[in-house]
Amino acid sequence: MASIKKTRNKLMSKSKNWFSGKRLTLYLVSVVVLAGVFVVGVDVGNGRINIHFGNSQNSSLPDQLNYSSVNQVYQIIKSQYDGKLTTSQLLDGLKTGLANAANDPYTEYFNPTQAKAFNDELQGTFSGIGAELGVNSSNEIEVIAPLAGTPAAKAGLQPDDIIVSVNGVNTSNLTVDEAVDNIRGPQGTKVTLQIVRGQTPMTFTIIRENITVPSVNSKILSGNIGYIQITQFSDDTSSLAQQAAQKFKDAGVKGIILDLRDNPGGEVTAAVNASSLWLKAGQTIMVEKTGNTVVQTYTATGDDILQGIPTVVLINGGSASASEITASALHDNGDAYLIGTQSYGKGVVQQINNLSNGAEIKVTIAHWYRPDGKSINHVGITPDKVIALTQAEVQAGQDPQEDAAITYLQSQ
Repeated sequence: MASIKKTRNKLMSKSKNWFSGKRLTLYLVSVVVLAGVFVVGVDVGNGRINIHFGNSQNSSLPDQLNYSSVNQVYQIIKSQYDGKLTTSQLLDGLKTGLANAANDPYTEYFNPTQAKAFNDELQGTFSGIGAELGVNSSNEIEVIAPLAGTPAAKAGLQPDDIIVSVNGVNTSNLTVDEAVDNIRGPQGTKVTLQIVRGQTPMTFTIIRENITVPSVNSKILSGNIGYIQITQFSDDTSSLAQQAAQKFKDAGVKGIILDLRDNPGGEVTAAVNASSLWLKAGQTIMVEKTGNTVVQTYTATGDDILQGIPTVVLINGGSASASEITASALHDNGDAYLIGTQSYGKGVVQQINNLSNGAEIKVTIAHWYRPDGKSINHVGITPDKVIALTQAEVQAGQDPQEDAAITYLQSQ
């Protein structure tokens, strides 16, 4: 959250599987690269699930790389570079380069500092402005979604805003994680973003804050309609969603609005548990594949306390990854009606591997598919009823998407 998702959306100690995310750096010697690695299953959307042993498509690569040419470059830089370098800088640069070689924005190396920030975000705690960042098809840094109630949202940042510079530093040659690092900073300090919205250049100066965001908010609307908003799928999501579901059940709500707008994703486990509040045991939530091989099928756990209650899921262009898993799982199993605008379209799974000294590498290991068999990657999910929400309506306190959801539920 630009604090990001350095996409990341969130993992664990580390069994993590994700769908969103973003960072990079490199290594000199294979022994160093591999030192202390243990596999975890992260999410896609962000996740935290089980350890994943997928079928790699790179079995033809050598067991170890020939580093003679790398050492040639190293000797030249060591003897000729007119500047001060450290061994850790060079090693981090090599590791970043290896990750970058995948040409995949979600395969990223985190140095120890970045890894700590990434995992803090997965826990819903970070210091910054509170915006999830991504890379668009033109390789530009863009806002996926500002988190509700954060400085980014209060300042007026919107999904699809292109970040041109951060404190005067042009972002055209920055990775998402480098942009995030520039945007982050101590609480109370300022960061200035030059952005382009559509064709209009704009400037935002935002004061950074320490941000801890509960991932679930819920209430009962007039007409006895339950409203639950999940801002991201984090460690606290499963328990908070369960509490909200029980509250709705006890109140005998006539319908439920599940608001996943501007939810950048998070842990797969949390998405599975949230979906299971509506789905019957064994119903498919998503299918994970490496190439054409099914690696794992995620199914509902059986904790279907909300099963049968008419439900609308609200989505928009900021709904990504784990939120798309949940929306498609409820929709494709006939348990929810979708209202809003096209979702982001992140249908790949990442796995987190722990390296020595607290560093991590996040690697795209698979693609995920909806229960109906479709991929959403670079496509997104089209709502049953498309309704836009303009900034003017937001500023006026209007919400035609939520209004449409209420109207739909009242008709059921």
